[in-house]
Amino acid sequence: MINQENKQSPIIERKTEYKPPRNWRSWLIGRPLSTADAPHQTIGKRVGLAVFASDALSSTAYATQEILVILAAAGTMAFGYVFTISIAIVVLLAIVSISYEQTIHAYPDGGGAYIVARDNLGEFPALIAAAALLTDYILTVSVSIASGVAQLVSAFPNLYDLRVPLAVVFIMFIMLINLRGVKESGTAFAVPTYFFILVVLIMILIGLWRIITGSLGMVVDPPEIEFHGDALTAITPFLLLHAFSSGTAALTGIEAISNGITAFKEPRSKNAGITLVWMSIILSSFFLGISFITNTIHAVPSETETVISQIARTIFDGHDTMYLMVISATTVILIMAANTAFADFPRLGALIAKDGFIPRQLAYRGSRLVYSRGIVTLAIIASVLMVLFSASVTRLIPLYAIGVFLSFTLSQGGMALRWWKSGRLKPGEEKTERGSTIHFEKNWVLKMFVNGFGAICTAVVMMVFAITKFKDGAYLVLILIPILVGVFWMIHRHYNNLARNLSLENFGVIPPHTHRHRVIMPVSGVHQGTLAALRYARMLSDDVTGVHIVIEPDEAEKTRKKWETWGDGVRLVMLDSPYRLFIEPLLEYIADLAENRQPGETITVVVPEFVSDNRLTDALHTNTANILRSQLKNQHGIVITNVPYHVHETESEH
Repeated sequence: MINQENKQSPIIERKTEYKPPRNWRSWLIGRPLSTADAPHQTIGKRVGLAVFASDALSSTAYATQEILVILAAAGTMAFGYVFTISIAIVVLLAIVSISYEQTIHAYPDGGGAYIVARDNLGEFPALIAAAALLTDYILTVSVSIASGVAQLVSAFPNLYDLRVPLAVVFIMFIMLINLRGVKESGTAFAVPTYFFILVVLIMILIGLWRIITGSLGMVVDPPEIEFHGDALTAITPFLLLHAFSSGTAALTGIEAISNGITAFKEPRSKNAGITLVWMSIILSSFFLGISFITNTIHAVPSETETVISQIARTIFDGHDTMYLMVISATTVILIMAANTAFADFPRLGALIAKDGFIPRQLAYRGSRLVYSRGIVTLAIIASVLMVLFSASVTRLIPLYAIGVFLSFTLSQGGMALRWWKSGRLKPGEEKTERGSTIHFEKNWVLKMFVNGFGAICTAVVMMVFAITKFKDGAYLVLILIPILVGVFWMIHRHYNNLARNLSLENFGVIPPHTHRHRVIMPVSGVHQGTLAALRYARMLSDDVTGVHIVIEPDEAEKTRKKWETWGDGVRLVMLDSPYRLFIEPLLEYIADLAENRQPGETITVVVPEFVSDNRLTDALHTNTANILRSQLKNQHGIVITNVPYHVHETESEH
């Protein structure tokens, strides 16, 4: 509203000079960052690879082993299929990577499967994608940390009984680093990521060279073979499909870059797309190399020693320096793989929160310009899972990949529909949607085919995974995702109802001023604090009523006499409470006044509140003000005002 006389706006803008002081949080997570610092917190391709590719790259440490765990049911002869299955998985990886590369350029503001499904398939599929992705990110932290601890236990068996506490400590460590901000966490993780790439590349190249020269033998003293399920007498198609579905864990993390595009420097889409290509090439090469060498040296699946450990000690002839470098690099990259989830879970949560499907607090950035509440939430849930499943990779894996393949399917299906809509436009025409702008694409048919074929492939893999892993624990995810979607809808309905009730549309004119103001003041006793609240109450209105709940007649009589002396003529209602209740009679009295009040009458409850300058002695008092406030705020049409009276303790003079 503009003042027509002086043409001045009633809105005054002012900047604050306040800066948050340094405290223990500054030491722990860094000094608070200004909103203006946000553009400087973005990352480039090299750091982006460390932040978003660690999950995908780390899966090479356990994907081959998970294939072997399933094949072991048919005996060691079935291990010969591990490389063939790995090739099929890499083909699927290429299809998914091409699809997400298109998604990155089509949706430069990020959001991945959730935004793609929301804009093209509708809210319900979007919520399914959101539930699947959030579940997958939680399991990413759990699986990667558990796998990292397993690598550590392979090298140091004495730590086996400490694997759960170690896993929780690692989760908290990753959480703290991420609370420091994307740029700092990316820089911190860049060195370990490239160290892993280097040592694994050296291991694979030396392994392949020794295979070519015929100098690479078999695994010496292999551990006891471990497998799950019943032993089979033959290699069946179902077994191969089961092994294939377990190995597709190598694809988890492919979608991470599309969800976190906003973390990259400009041009964001180009940098994110190049990073995705780098990641896919490295991942494919490592996965195929490890599977090929595994097949050659006859490595076996075991909880006591990982496949990576068997490969490293076979290639490097024992537990020498290079072996320890491989194990340490693998352990670190597996633990760091959780960082991908910590980078994406809060971003995705913020998008969903802005749409009103999860608590809006998750949409707010913390002091370091990251979504701190999302980071802490992820750490807590992942730690609980780690304890429940005893930090076992094999027990967690069945829960893992269903969610990510469901999101793959919805994302690619949504992209296929997007290209179809693009083909319906004329050259130069555009259509704006919530998450992006659609333009006419010359190659829309080819792009639609790529995404459509990818959606079919990932849907088939998801179904295979759900069937083959159902009894191993996959049913939990199939139950959890619908529950999460239901929770999303409940939260969304609450926010919509609240917005509708608070909306100013069709509100009309501002109601006239109150004709009458009645003030009620609970009185537990008459003292300086009571009189301070009474003075404030009389500033609000001439119609003030004190209310004392009569529980002990002797105390009530003392209150009556003091009020007659100090009450300054204000009426005091003595409410008898034969059952020694304090809150209930007072609430009944106020509710009765509210029910019979006149039109235009406002009732304010002024509550005296005792405040001590000593927190220890403060706990010795029953703060009835908090109890009253918590109860009275549920009364309609009642205004609650607390009047604190401060008591500064001094040593008594003797």
